[in-house]
Amino acid sequence: MGAPMGPPPSQSRQHAASIALEGARAARTRPEDARKAIDAALALAPDDVDVRMAAYKFHFYNHDYAPAADHAAVCIRMFAADLGLPPDWRSVAPDHADFAALARAPGRYLQALIAWGYCRARLGAVEEGREAVAQAARLDPNDRFGARRLLAVMERGGVEIDAYAVDN
Repeated sequence: MGAPMGPPPSQSRQHAASIALEGARAARTRPEDARKAIDAALALAPDDVDVRMAAYKFHFYNHDYAPAADHAAVCIRMFAADLGLPPDWRSVAPDHADFAALARAPGRYLQALIAWGYCRARLGAVEEGREAVAQAARLDPNDRFGARRLLAVMERGGVEIDAYAVDN
């Protein structure tokens, strides 16, 4: 019996998804083309965290918060599983991972949690969003991703720090 031909199917799908995501990058000035590229990548590799991150970022930066929150939630679950964290972000403690390290996975977990919280707040679930951002602030001792600043803005009802300081 000979060697198998080509990469395993999962690798082929991930490669195809990566190519589709390149189409999204090329189409930044053409949002509908970018959306089609993201959708194609998701169809090919829905369990690929990079595809999910691209999807949440695309929707996030286009102020399409409902799908952004959905994709960020999937990312949170994926990163939690990879890091051995509890599946519910409310149960994660600072000592469950080295959130201060420059390692990629803990940082991406925090970014996804902050993004999800922001999206939930923008969608009207303000308290739930605030809780998620507060949790990210508790987990990130160096505030690398600005959760504390965002939390402060949320607690002032969305008023930016600079505007707040000038008016008060």
